[in-house]
Amino acid sequence: MPSTDTSAPRLRQANAHVFVTDFARALAFYRTVLGFDIVFSYGEPPFYGEVRRDDASLNLRHVDESPFAPDVREREQLLSASIATAGVEALFGEYRAAGADFHERLRAKPWGANEFVIRDPDGNLILFGSPAA
Repeated sequence: MPSTDTSAPRLRQANAHVFVTDFARALAFYRTVLGFDIVFSYGEPPFYGEVRRDDASLNLRHVDESPFAPDVREREQLLSASIATAGVEALFGEYRAAGADFHERLRAKPWGANEFVIRDPDGNLILFGSPAA
């Protein structure tokens, strides 16, 4: 049961950190393919930033090399972020039309969700889903 104590600490939002090896390429992908707005880009050259679409935010962090073993994300289905959405079917169609690389196409899951997974240029897997109707 949620607390009614307004002085109690309250968690408000969680933002995933997505590690990328080419910061400019990642910003372009999240903006042009996935429709996110660039909130900020920090550093010279830029190495950290935030992208946002509606109420979903992702932090992008440049790394010189991926912190993951070459095929572990695909093999183990390791998600870098999970984004709850309304209208998942329409979003899937939008991303398909934009040429997004799908790790997994839109499917009904046994746990009562409709989900799909996008692969970004660095191999990060981003899940988009909503409760099944």
